[in-house]
Amino acid sequence: MTRKPWELPFVAEPAEVAGLRRVVRLHLRVWGLSDVADAAEICVSELVANLIRHVGEGTPATLVVEMNGTHLRVGLRDPDTRVLPTLVHAGPDDESGRGMALLDAVSDRWGVILGAESKLVWCDLATSLATPDGHVDIRRVAKGEACLTLYSGACGEGGRASVAVIEEAAIKLITDLLHWLRVHGSDVDEALDRAQSHFEAETGSA
Repeated sequence: MTRKPWELPFVAEPAEVAGLRRVVRLHLRVWGLSDVADAAEICVSELVANLIRHVGEGTPATLVVEMNGTHLRVGLRDPDTRVLPTLVHAGPDDESGRGMALLDAVSDRWGVILGAESKLVWCDLATSLATPDGHVDIRRVAKGEACLTLYSGACGEGGRASVAVIEEAAIKLITDLLHWLRVHGSDVDEALDRAQSHFEAETGSA
């Protein structure tokens, strides 16, 4: 799976946070990284809150999500190169200072990249990936690939194929399985619903 970096421009306002969190969760579901979605949402919330508090509400910013090796990197780019985030130890009665501490707690590491006209505040989250383009659930994916390899061979479609070709083969395999279920008296719609339920339960994508 190729996980290409993506960016989302927005204006730093409290009302934007919920939408940003939702977009990140959906994108990580597509990337097969739902296991780090909660931590990623926390990072987004704290980065935006820190930007609003120290740079100013209404600041134009860009959310950046990309892979850094096998880590997921969540970052926020803004135009103010003078105000840098600092990790402080807030006391129980302090009204501020906990944001970066929380970000520090949920991430493996964080930092700042200064540019000529902007800065990027980023945090890296550990994933279960063995390689940047790999899958979290290697066993289940390997079983699927084994089935598709056998199926493609039986259909005379052997050889290395693109993701699009493999996807089409997967759809054909699912169709054949549905035919098999139907002729054996199974309820096809119920089988699809059960398969979807299993998938959502295992991936946390419900």
